[in-house]
Amino acid sequence: MKPTGILFFPAFDWAISPTHPEREERLLYTRDQIFEEGIMDFPQIREYQPGLATAKDIARVHFCVPDIDTHITEAHLVSAGSALLMADAVMQGEVRNGFAIIRPPGHHAMTVTHGNRGFCNINNEAIMIEYLRKKYGVKRIAIIDTDVHHGDGTQEIYYNDPDVLFVSFHQDGRTLYPGSGFMDELGGPLAYGTTINIPLAPKTTDTGINYAIDNLILPMLEEFKPELIINSAGQDNHYSDPLANMAFSAKGYADLNKKLKPDIAVLEGGYSVETALPYINMALIMAMANIDYSNLREPDYVPSRFKESKRNLDYIKDMVEKQLNVFRKREEIIAENRQKAGDFHSYHRSIFYDTEYLHEDQRNELRMCPQCSGFRVINSSCQHHNGRLYKVSCISVPANACSQCQEQARRVYRDMSSYNHYDFVYLQDRLGDEYRSFDLQKDLEKVL
Repeated sequence: MKPTGILFFPAFDWAISPTHPEREERLLYTRDQIFEEGIMDFPQIREYQPGLATAKDIARVHFCVPDIDTHITEAHLVSAGSALLMADAVMQGEVRNGFAIIRPPGHHAMTVTHGNRGFCNINNEAIMIEYLRKKYGVKRIAIIDTDVHHGDGTQEIYYNDPDVLFVSFHQDGRTLYPGSGFMDELGGPLAYGTTINIPLAPKTTDTGINYAIDNLILPMLEEFKPELIINSAGQDNHYSDPLANMAFSAKGYADLNKKLKPDIAVLEGGYSVETALPYINMALIMAMANIDYSNLREPDYVPSRFKESKRNLDYIKDMVEKQLNVFRKREEIIAENRQKAGDFHSYHRSIFYDTEYLHEDQRNELRMCPQCSGFRVINSSCQHHNGRLYKVSCISVPANACSQCQEQARRVYRDMSSYNHYDFVYLQDRLGDEYRSFDLQKDLEKVL
């Protein structure tokens, strides 16, 4: 059997502040524990060194306002690049699966980014997925987000993509940041039912989460038949995490990972630096490498303290039944939406950047194409800390776009570039792998 690839990138030179929960110690305790236990010497494990993403890799996913260099550091490029390197190792058959234990994290970063929100500037998993699509022709992908915080960035990026199944289980957004991830967030009109959220009550245990895995997530994966399964591997559902209030254990994470069988896992959140992360990361590595983890447990773990209430389990069972029914009716609803929709589907979003206290206002328009999932126009405005109010128009052409959508999107880009209402106009053409930005004040176009 091929080994499991492991890659560490602690990002020694990046932190929001020296005492912030998202700091380098998150991975240092894990690294020490894994090497002390001798896991890295097992023949089932192959260690990799960090990689480096390019600006073009970032532009396949994000519109960074005003530009990429403004918002990301070398640490971000290495974190994203390490996910790409692990993806290459899996796709080229060097390893059976891989776990990128990296930081900074990324699952709160959306298509348009004006700064850091939820500790995230760019979305590592989305950058990896678009890289896989471009380099290897992968089309159908499932993302299972196991972070305690709803993966709102990843959801937004793939909300209108019927070829990506995004599933997030997390602490209910009524009780935790980012205040989203509810059951009625089900995907755009041409991708309905390929976004599935499982908002869980505080103190949900291994029993409740594994019920959702067994009776909802695994059946959906079997029916969706993805070419790759990605685990957006947040670890803050753990009972000791200081930023949340759930009751998952390290062994619960191992069981989850063994059931999901992800091709690639990418670390996201998890802030119980000493008492949880070393054990959870050990659990994920051992499960992915088929190493016996039956004796793995936290020193303070007492099983009798973690009993699922009948009331909460009944709530989870009802939610699982409803969401599975939605998923199984998705193609029927999408067909109905194609029949009744007009030329564009419009919606508004207000986005708060909690790390930097920025407020973004968005107007989205999705072309309701009868042949593909359409292209998006995102008109965004946000006042940055330098006092400047940026007004930008972003045109995004997906990888599965038809030729008509690609041509129309390019016309929109040309038309928008002649208006003085915006500061910048951007074109993201994933189909043609071409990325442009037009600075209207300088009358200057840049092409990546």
